Amino acid sequence: MATSERQIPDADDSRRKIIIIVAVIAAVAIAGLFYLLMRTVGTATQEPQLQGAIRAGAPEFAQYEPRIVLDAPEAQQMQQALGGIVMDLQSIAHNFTGRTLTGLEVKAIVVDHQNKPVKERTLVVLPNAQQSELEQNRAMLARVRIEGFTDQDDRANIKMVVTGFRFKQ
Repeated sequence: MATSERQIPDADDSRRKIIIIVAVIAAVAIAGLFYLLMRTVGTATQEPQLQGAIRAGAPEFAQYEPRIVLDAPEAQQMQQALGGIVMDLQSIAHNFTGRTLTGLEVKAIVVDHQNKPVKERTLVVLPNAQQSELEQNRAMLARVRIEGFTDQDDRANIKMVVTGFRFKQ
């Protein structure tokens, strides 16, 4: 009987060791996964640009940009579950160019009290899932979401500006 009792604790010890080793490997794998996820979230991504757009410096930009009017932007601020702050900036874009727009790129900027940018984001707002073009003398909602703010950020004012546009041929 003494030999069988001796073998049972050895089997339990080996099972315990296997469980501990598997738990340590799983913990390391999960920690590595979280590290990779946090690292990819923190890296800057290339913002999409409107292909074939008329941009600042082009003669047409100076001619038509004042006729693409953005109303004074409004912002909505939301707290994320993990502690960050997200701001949704929106404005109404009016097309007074006399031509149909098939593309519109807008830059949203949050500035501090010294009028220096805290965060900014450029986004193609047209075409989008609801609308493929903006006819002359029509308006549309232009919305840009900026993430990654903290409570310590000095968010004094918001701005939205047209950075590029494209006309229907």
